Amino acid sequence: MNRSKPIAREISGSWFYKELFQQVPFNVAVIDHNYNIVEANDNFTDYFGRWKGRKCYKVYKNLDYPCLGCNARLTFEDGRPRVSDESGVDQHGKEAHYVLHTAPLREHRRGPVKYIIEMSRDVIETKNWQVEYQLLFERVPCYITVIDRNFKIIRANENFRNNFGDVMGRQCYEVYKRRKTKCPNCPAARTFKDGKIHHSDQVGVKKSGERAYYVLTTSPLGRDVDDVAHVIEISTDVTASKKLEKEALEAERLAAVGQTVAGLAHSIKNILMGLEGGMYIVGKGLKKNNKQILDQGWEMLERNFNKTTSLVKDFLSFAKGRLPDLKMVNPNDLVKEIVDLYHDVAEDVGVELIAEVDPNIKNVPLDAKGIHTCLTNLVSNAIDACRMSGKKTNRVCIMTEDKKGILTFTVLDSGAGMDSEIKSRVFTTFFTTKGGQGTGLGLLTTRKIVKEHGGKISAHSKKGQGASFKMAFPKKRLYALYNENNREESGE
Repeated sequence: MNRSKPIAREISGSWFYKELFQQVPFNVAVIDHNYNIVEANDNFTDYFGRWKGRKCYKVYKNLDYPCLGCNARLTFEDGRPRVSDESGVDQHGKEAHYVLHTAPLREHRRGPVKYIIEMSRDVIETKNWQVEYQLLFERVPCYITVIDRNFKIIRANENFRNNFGDVMGRQCYEVYKRRKTKCPNCPAARTFKDGKIHHSDQVGVKKSGERAYYVLTTSPLGRDVDDVAHVIEISTDVTASKKLEKEALEAERLAAVGQTVAGLAHSIKNILMGLEGGMYIVGKGLKKNNKQILDQGWEMLERNFNKTTSLVKDFLSFAKGRLPDLKMVNPNDLVKEIVDLYHDVAEDVGVELIAEVDPNIKNVPLDAKGIHTCLTNLVSNAIDACRMSGKKTNRVCIMTEDKKGILTFTVLDSGAGMDSEIKSRVFTTFFTTKGGQGTGLGLLTTRKIVKEHGGKISAHSKKGQGASFKMAFPKKRLYALYNENNREESGE
């Protein structure tokens, strides 16, 4: 067998050419020392077009000179295979992107490299995907960062850079929050640990110094838990929503206060008339030196003065806008305080006051003072409803329950109950069933405090069958408010 016979001719004249050379799913070309393409398969021809008698650089890239850093030349020199990403033109003159594998062909195992075989595969679709991915990564209206196990930012998208600066190589906690140490309960750290997706509400500081509220999602970039080398952080900025939420709450509060003004003026007018009447009676008693008339007038003055005090206190409590001061407290302890406070009052009017609490309830974030005010209003109303019912035996029960992530306080009474008309008005301004004894702001204040906690209050009653008032607080919302308050206090 003549070993000097060109390898290209050997390939084209053997079953290799028909079976292997043609069937491999690559564009295959054989190149000599002068960069001439001496053989190519049909895939190569279909992709790059006519090649016979042409130089590889002309066919691949439509150049008139060898490529800079030519892999074929390097492989001829050192006999080592190479892989590279290349760009050129296809047979139609369109831009082509392909991965090029260059390998030596020798007559003998240790002999000189006589030819180069180049196998290429089109990756234009992959390139398009990469461009689309890069465009999505850069332009998506979220903050996106990729961090390593040292929490260093190795990639960041345009939106993040615009808001937090050019931050490559810096720790995420330093950039997001201007901290010197890792954030407590860090979702990225949890993702590195368990390889799972985690979510959290966060507050950071933009490069402008403006506070940024955002919802953070961390996802692993790896095949399994042991292979999570990087984590991608995707943050949705909710600062505008937070502002709108606060503005809406403030607008609602101001609207309610505005509605109250007319009722307040009416109530003050009635009290002033009572004071005027009391002063008249006192004056009459002084003129006649009649102690009985004097005492009657003084009692009227005291009664209307007390009404004024109650009205002002209730109105200030209702009108005052503030975020709840959330602390970790046990709801059952609050109920016990109310029972101890009202036990003797209830007993004096023949009402049994009891508590039925959930023993499994644990500490949750609550504004103890605010919830105490709510329970005080509800229990006081319940005792009054029982007292006015005319029934021989009455009972008021305070209940707590923690079920499906909802904490509830329920105040039940066996009093007179409410018809549908009264029930529809219980949370309206200055509505009271206590006549001159009530200001009509107790339940309105209670509803305001409950809403400030992110909860809801509802009433259920039928005429003659008692009433039930339930305050329901989603614990997820309570913890979100609690964490937000803590972040604001710590200056994050």
